Amino acid sequence: MPESNDKRLGLSRRGFLAAGAGALAATAAGAWTPVYAIPLGSSGSAGGSGSLGGPTLPAPPNFPDGIELAQQAYQNWSKEIMLDSVWTCHPKSPDDVVRLANWAHANGYKIRPRGAMHGWTPLTVVNGAPVDKVILVDTMKHLNGVSVNAGGAPATVTAGPGATLDAITTALQAQGLGFANLPAPGVLSIAGSLAVDAHGAALPANGQATTPGHTYGSLSNLVTSLTAVVWDGSKYAEKTYSRNDPQIKPLLTNLGRTFLTSVTLQAGPNFRMRCQSYTDIKWTEMFGAKGASGRTFESYVASNGGVEAIWYPFTEKPWLKVWSVAPTKPAGSREVTGPYNYPFSDNLPEAVTDLLGQMNSGLPGIAPAFGNIMYTTTVAGLAATGATDIWGWSKDIQFYIKATTLRLTEGGGAVITNRANIGQVIHDFTHWFNERIEFYKAKGQYPLNGPVEIRCCGLDQAADVKVPSAGAPTISAMRPRPDHPEWDTAIWLNVLGVPGTPGMFEFYREMEQWMRSHYTGNDYTFRPEWSKGWAFGADPYTDGGIISGALPQSYRDGVPASDNWDSARAAFNTLDPHRIYSNSFMDQLLP
Repeated sequence: MPESNDKRLGLSRRGFLAAGAGALAATAAGAWTPVYAIPLGSSGSAGGSGSLGGPTLPAPPNFPDGIELAQQAYQNWSKEIMLDSVWTCHPKSPDDVVRLANWAHANGYKIRPRGAMHGWTPLTVVNGAPVDKVILVDTMKHLNGVSVNAGGAPATVTAGPGATLDAITTALQAQGLGFANLPAPGVLSIAGSLAVDAHGAALPANGQATTPGHTYGSLSNLVTSLTAVVWDGSKYAEKTYSRNDPQIKPLLTNLGRTFLTSVTLQAGPNFRMRCQSYTDIKWTEMFGAKGASGRTFESYVASNGGVEAIWYPFTEKPWLKVWSVAPTKPAGSREVTGPYNYPFSDNLPEAVTDLLGQMNSGLPGIAPAFGNIMYTTTVAGLAATGATDIWGWSKDIQFYIKATTLRLTEGGGAVITNRANIGQVIHDFTHWFNERIEFYKAKGQYPLNGPVEIRCCGLDQAADVKVPSAGAPTISAMRPRPDHPEWDTAIWLNVLGVPGTPGMFEFYREMEQWMRSHYTGNDYTFRPEWSKGWAFGADPYTDGGIISGALPQSYRDGVPASDNWDSARAAFNTLDPHRIYSNSFMDQLLP
């Protein structure tokens, strides 16, 4: 983050976590948005200085009537992108979005969809970049309707772009429907989820078939149709695309390079799930190589399906979550009737926050103690809340991250490979990681102080789509490779850290370079996780060689030239030739 922006906010990078708690307000719907809005036309809304603590922005000229507009603060999930004042509007209908788009084109403005702000990347706004000609469009206040068609073939749910995954799955559950593969935060907006091909940690167990209506790939693979506001040759207007239209493919994972106003997704029969937690397996056993004996990650995937490991720094035993389909309640399970069943990870005890404060105050050597107290907090919390073995409906077991969870930054990505390689991929990465953090520890350096997170899910398989389909999302990380039909699994390898930790981005760069060079050839390919950190230079998203070279190439390799990175970029430029849905970073990534 540029120093000038730090000073303008009155914050240091290391103060983000502490400051952020007071800069948020909870809404009744469960979404979190920055407060301190100054409505257009009020005192301080244009010229001079307002209550946000910085200069206010000039009023947008001729702004469309009837659309609420205010200057408001913005911050992303890790608080590494923070703006004290940016114009934010609240359209009430798709027609309002159309009016906004044509107004932006006529007046030289950019409009950026704003959902839950639960992301790391500068796809919405760029830190330190001018925002005097930017309007954030809040989709969550009004554009959040949900309607279920349970009798369709397949059953579907239609939602506004700002509808949360919580709201969508709650409506589906009331009709006996659900999703098999969900991200952990239910607060995400559906349009934001599709923009970055959101996914969960779900795979079928060995021999388990995919129930019709479900997918183990991304949420983008569930889309049966969507509506976007695009250029029609003379103006911006709504256009609906069905899944069998080839033009829909780049829009299914669009990085915010368009504006969705409605999306329809297929759904399958709801089902009960069990989640068991283990905290007694040493990492050397858990992350054993391909075919290793013992309680390995690979073996739990085979017998149960969904698995996630959270390995706190400088500890021996990760927290392993194991999800499985369980139509009836197992004898040892506790039934739950709602999501977010790990309150100890959402509301950290004083001992943890004290150590976090010490690391943020220039004592990175606290990292080993921080990791160990996180582990002991997890063990005690699972026991105290009866959460070691829980059972309930699919959404209630899969959603577990709330807005109060510790906000860390992340680096990593996805290894696309064959399911048989899960054990080897994870073994190679964890042993490389352990060697590197021990190397730095011996030098008195602690560039990483958050956990390693490891998950797996399926790819965006054509057979999962139960309507006529033109194919997979063009730039989804989970897009299959036609030249490697045996590749059926995405392995997500991420490492978290406290924002501002000395040497953290340098470590992420080293890790990314290793992953890109190691996971290649006939057995693997490596792709970014769009919502997380990638292209690490001195800062994330700054390595021009990756942004303009290696990253686009990973969406050219093994796929037709008519349906690759370049065709997606051309489609975005055709549907938005005036680039009203862009920013300076997007201009570099998707010129």
